[in-house]
Amino acid sequence: MDATGDEHELRQASAPAAGQPDIVRVEGLTKQVSTPDHDLTIVKSATFRVRAGESVAIVGASGSGKSTLLGLLAGLDVPTAGRVWIAGEDLFALDEDGRARLRGRLVGFVFQSFQLLPALTALENVMLPLELAGQAEAAAKARAELARVGLAERLGHYPRQLSGGEQQRVALARAFATGPKLLFADEPTGNLDSATGAQVIDLLFELNRENGTTLVLVTHDAGLASRCDRRITIRAGEVSAG
Repeated sequence: MDATGDEHELRQASAPAAGQPDIVRVEGLTKQVSTPDHDLTIVKSATFRVRAGESVAIVGASGSGKSTLLGLLAGLDVPTAGRVWIAGEDLFALDEDGRARLRGRLVGFVFQSFQLLPALTALENVMLPLELAGQAEAAAKARAELARVGLAERLGHYPRQLSGGEQQRVALARAFATGPKLLFADEPTGNLDSATGAQVIDLLFELNRENGTTLVLVTHDAGLASRCDRRITIRAGEVSAG
């Protein structure tokens, strides 16, 4: 990208476009852990915004703190300092149960390791978050989501009976079943071969477009990152959004 394009992206990062509210706002987010020798700063004073409907890639070298940052954004981990707002709600002003309720209302997740429950069928895995949210017609909604990802014929199969790509498609169906406003994905193709990974990513962006869901994903894949609207880069704990 030329300098003009870089400047445009930086302006977008600091000043969301009119009519596009922030769905994630981060100010001074810091995470430190203590070791016997010293305190290690994994994320240092991160400040950035994500607009509703954006797709954003979190990129950086292995061990740079990408997954830690994602966990903080989702409220799965607690920062040493700083604040995160999701859809205007101060995440760390809530207790653990409050954060869980917020995630249940607004957030979906896709993980590298799929995180399917082995004792449940594909249909039951997708039904679970719907049932936990108290939604009616959970089975019908889960069937529809599995059909959208091409698994209408695999409803009764258990994770062990599915390929890696099929398991990740079940995970995508589960993530989108509740209609989340925000989807966090942590290396969603990390356990897939390149061809299967490409299919899953095409599906992820298709679902993202159809639902208007904001997508924030951690990836080491430059090709995947390039498909996102912009990047957030982390190097040795220092976060830059642009």
